Amino acid sequence: MRTLTKLLIAILFITTVCISCKKRAVTPKYKTENIIVVIVDGARYSETWGDSSHKYIPHLSGQLSKTGVINTQFYNNGPTYTLAGHTSITTGFYQEINNSGNEIPRYPSFFQYFNTRYLFNKTISCIISSKDKLEILKNCQEVEFNNKFLPFSNCGINGSGSGYREDSVTLNVLFQVLSEYHPKLTLVSFKEPDFSAHSNNWKKYIKGIQYTDEYVYQIWKYIQSDNNYNGKTSLFVTNDHGRHLDSIADGFASHGDACLGCRHINLFAYGPDFKQGVVLDNKREIIDICATISELLQLEMKYDKGKIMNELFK
Repeated sequence: MRTLTKLLIAILFITTVCISCKKRAVTPKYKTENIIVVIVDGARYSETWGDSSHKYIPHLSGQLSKTGVINTQFYNNGPTYTLAGHTSITTGFYQEINNSGNEIPRYPSFFQYFNTRYLFNKTISCIISSKDKLEILKNCQEVEFNNKFLPFSNCGINGSGSGYREDSVTLNVLFQVLSEYHPKLTLVSFKEPDFSAHSNNWKKYIKGIQYTDEYVYQIWKYIQSDNNYNGKTSLFVTNDHGRHLDSIADGFASHGDACLGCRHINLFAYGPDFKQGVVLDNKREIIDICATISELLQLEMKYDKGKIMNELFK
């Protein structure tokens, strides 16, 4: 009798999981099957697209801009520091959050919503970051999602509390993960130029912008060359925040207020469903990335306050 009872319970469990998985199945609406979000930490608009010569971003202003969409009026309208900016991108909700990495976001991210469709695939989505504290993006406080549907993460030297690592290492980790696991939803965050700017080192700050421009170009080329991603991947490149204007506080060395330097950031979007070679000036904000990703992947995110950037689409 006990054996029969256990068998019935097992059958009921398997049936429930199968029904649950069926409910999560969606009919594709777009050509996009994969999404990669690249965050260049703390680049000021005046040294990137806002500089008419574009001398520090030759790849973005050259090859890349011809293949996708640039928006010149893109802003962080929430708290302008690292964890708040990243949280805004992944949850679609502006939140004051501890910037040391000791607090997880209030609401679930697009990672957790997406992962409800892939209960048994632990690497279907991932967070890769030079800053260890960004590991907090994988989880949230909301009871329904807390400690559930978590993305794979590879942050800092060895996770939260381990310290920062070089961006070149993060790039290599990204390519290794893409090649080995083929995640469908990926966020990669580089610590430069923010890290060098905080040292008040203008030369290294500019180098950080140039290096990350090269890294973005390498990611874009990887998408073209890999059969898992070519023709079916959307790429978003943005910043979590900018930096103070020269006339405010210590200028480029810091950030965190509501000045235009801290709020005005970059957006580049590329993919099979987006326009090509277009420069827009539609006023948009950082939480709209989450809403647009939700549209592409057909997620129903309860707390997302952003709006779909319909102007990006063909």
